[in-house]
Amino acid sequence: MTHNTSPLAHQMKARDREMVPRVLVVAMFGLMLASLVLVSFARLTDQPLRGVPAVSEVVREMPITLLGSNSDGVAVLDASGQQIAHSDQKRAGFIGVIWSSVIRQRQRYGITENTPLQLQRFANGHTAILDPATGWSIELIGYGADNVAAFATLID
Repeated sequence: MTHNTSPLAHQMKARDREMVPRVLVVAMFGLMLASLVLVSFARLTDQPLRGVPAVSEVVREMPITLLGSNSDGVAVLDASGQQIAHSDQKRAGFIGVIWSSVIRQRQRYGITENTPLQLQRFANGHTAILDPATGWSIELIGYGADNVAAFATLID
């Protein structure tokens, strides 16, 4: 039985084989292997960590509670329960992003209480948020000036 295939079918088979050239696939795996070798060497020879921010002293700290929902936005409450910020305010949407992260982390640990977070200011000027209930923390570096300011202005 002869099987006739059209020239278009041959062209499509050839094109599909060449979508990702073999040399790029080999280069990708070579890069992964080189990375693995470098990291293994660094760990086995106890090389010091590089590119890690220096530990800085906490100079200010305040408890905050995030309260809200995806549809209504998220309010930031101080220790007395007064609203000091809201994710619906201009350039404060990052509050909702942090709230989502905290909720997700607490769900992983089975924590249902909405216990306060700690908003921290370090001597180096950085701002961080710590969840004592789960141990989760985030140092607000590299998220953009408006996003960092959504929390940094609360502790200044």
